[in-house]
Amino acid sequence: MEIQFNGKTALVSGAGQGIGNAIAKRLAMCGAQVIAVDINKDNLACLKEEIPSIHTIAVDLTDWSETKQSLKDIDKIDLLVNNAGITILSPLGKIEEHDIDKVFSINFKAVVNLTQIVTQNLINRNVGGSIVNISSRASMRGVREHAVYCATKASVDSFTKVAALELGEHNIRINCVNPTVVMTEFGRRVWSDPQVVNELKAKIPLKRFPEVNEVVDAVMFLLSDNASMITGTCMPVDGGSLAGS
Repeated sequence: MEIQFNGKTALVSGAGQGIGNAIAKRLAMCGAQVIAVDINKDNLACLKEEIPSIHTIAVDLTDWSETKQSLKDIDKIDLLVNNAGITILSPLGKIEEHDIDKVFSINFKAVVNLTQIVTQNLINRNVGGSIVNISSRASMRGVREHAVYCATKASVDSFTKVAALELGEHNIRINCVNPTVVMTEFGRRVWSDPQVVNELKAKIPLKRFPEVNEVVDAVMFLLSDNASMITGTCMPVDGGSLAGS
């Protein structure tokens, strides 16, 4: 299935590394003009050096006003990938208030803010568009020491469904991709215990974790016109782990 985004402009958050970086590169390969947003200037510089056509914007997405100010001069966005995310691991009894604020600020509040910015742009131009939110399998299953992270991703799923209801009349589609563990640099930091990793992998019918490109494939499909009748969905990329108990 060939997917092209010629003439389209795509904004990708958290594009400095990991899955977001791979998404930004694939979109550029598929003909899109890419706007890469990340807090890490060095990572953005590396991305820009690798693909000079990509426009980079360094911004702290936890700052609602700064984000709007940084993106106010962009007059055309057709596609959005809300990928930026973090986690802070903690047992239930040791969760700190500032951890809740920090994780929700990037994993959920930034999704709402960027979605508002992009959808207002689309509505003002009277054109349709497509949004993909990177959620997680953890939105649908509890994970020990991930209480706040799981809650943020469940919030993203619910937000996506409500947004699909409200944006459909404007021909704007919005969906989630929900991967299980992906061994990016971030994934290796969080899942560093081989015993825990092996136990989790054993519960996946395909007996492996997804590769980054397999998550990117799902994102590209949902962004594209090949998914023109799909909105408000949460697509697991989990090797079938949600199929069982």
